[in-house]
Parts: sequence; C-alpha cells; structure tokens
Amino acid sequence: MKSDGYEHKQHLAARVCDLCIHPLLRSCRKMGSRAKDLYFAKLAEQSERYDEMADHMEKVGQHGGELSVEERNLLSVAYKNAVGSRRAAWRIITSVEQKEKSKGNEESAKWAKEYCGKVEAELQKICDTILGLLDGSLIGQAGTGESKVFYQKMKADYYRYIAEFTEGDAKAKAGESARAAYADAAAVAEKDLAVTHPIRLGLALNYSVFMYEVLSSPDEACKMARSAFEDAIAELDNVAEDSYKDSTLIMQLLRDNLTLWTSDQEGDREP
Repeated sequence: MKSDGYEHKQHLAARVCDLCIHPLLRSCRKMGSRAKDLYFAKLAEQSERYDEMADHMEKVGQHGGELSVEERNLLSVAYKNAVGSRRAAWRIITSVEQKEKSKGNEESAKWAKEYCGKVEAELQKICDTILGLLDGSLIGQAGTGESKVFYQKMKADYYRYIAEFTEGDAKAKAGESARAAYADAAAVAEKDLAVTHPIRLGLALNYSVFMYEVLSSPDEACKMARSAFEDAIAELDNVAEDSYKDSTLIMQLLRDNLTLWTSDQEGDREP
C-alpha cells in the first residue's frame, strides 16, 4: 500500500509539473515561431521577395501583442511593395487598353481588360489581407497615439487603393471607408503627434492625395497639404534629430504636390 501511495503522489506531482510546463512550452514555441517569421521577413526583404515578406509579417501580426516600431515598419514595407508592383501594372495595362480602344482594336482592348482583371484580383486579395489584419488585430492592440495613427493611416491607404481600381458601388464603399479611416487617424494625430512628426506629415500627404485623386476635391486637397506644410515649417527648429530627414522629405513631397495641383488648377481656369 505504501508503494501504491508513493506512486500515486509521483503521478500527481508529474501532472502538476505538466500543467506548469506545457503553457510555458507553448509560449516558447510561439515566441520561437514569431522570431522565425520575423527573420524570414527580413531575408525576404533583402532578396526583394515582397509577397513572401508580406506573408511572414502577416504571421508576425497574428501572433498577438503590439508590434515594435521595427516590426511595424517591416509590415508597411512588405505590403507597400507587394501592392505597389500591382498598382503600377494596373496603370500600365489600363493605359494600353485605352490606347487599343482609341485605335479601334476592340479585340486587343478586350484581352487587355481581361488581363487587367487578373491584376485587380491580386490587388483585392492583398488589400483584403492587410485590412483584415489591421481590423482583426493590430488597431485594437495599438497602445500609443503614434501606433494608432500609423495603423489607421495604413487602413485608409489600402481602402484608397481599392477605390483606385474598382467601379460603382464598390468604389464608393471603399472611398467612404478610406475617408473615415483618414479622419480617425487625423483626429488622433492632432491630439497626440507634433506637427513635424513624420507619421503625421505622411498622413497629411496621403490624405490630401486621396482628396485630390479619389474625392476630386482639389481645393480641399491643397488646403490640407498647405496647412500641414506651413505648420511644420513654423516648428522646423523643434524637429527631433532622429526624424529630421524623414520629416523634411515628406514636407518636400507636400510642397511638390501643391506646386503641381495649383498649376493644374490655374491651367483649368485659363480661357
């Protein structure tokens, strides 16, 4: 009987030990898997395999917890490049389609439109994936004003990309979702970020482009870009040293857009 009691105690001790260790092992495995995905994402970036980089950064985001600044930037780079190549392809193919139509080559135009559909499907998939990750995980876990603005701006950007290639109700719905996300990001930025912060400036840049290109509101776009540029200029002496280069680069882009947009408006007004 003593032997049975001793063995029973050993069994209970082992079970308690299992209950303690198993969550720890799962946590370690999860941490190891996250580190591996992050490492693979960096390798993919170096080898310019951006689709795979995006896949790995999606997994990093799905592991839970708030992303570090480095991880956040890797996520942005991955999806920006993955979607950027398709946006460029879409613009080229739609241009070819229009040229074929203008030449009366209806069959060639039809083929170009068919091929364009393939690119649009890829664009839709990429945008849906990152939007799902943002809404399902990243935005809810954002703990700082900076990260909230970053993710809301990102959400708005990808709805803007959908609005670029869709038509009708789908375009209107994507445009409204983009507008709402940009407005949410702007509200947090005005409260939590300095006017010279590169994320706030980047938001103003993209929001104004959205107004100009998607909403067809050139006056509002110019007003937003000019305000962001002038507010930043006034505080340029107070820009943090580590963000000076990024801030001034975005300010230059804002000024370039203003120059282009105002010249376009003046050209439209000429008799």
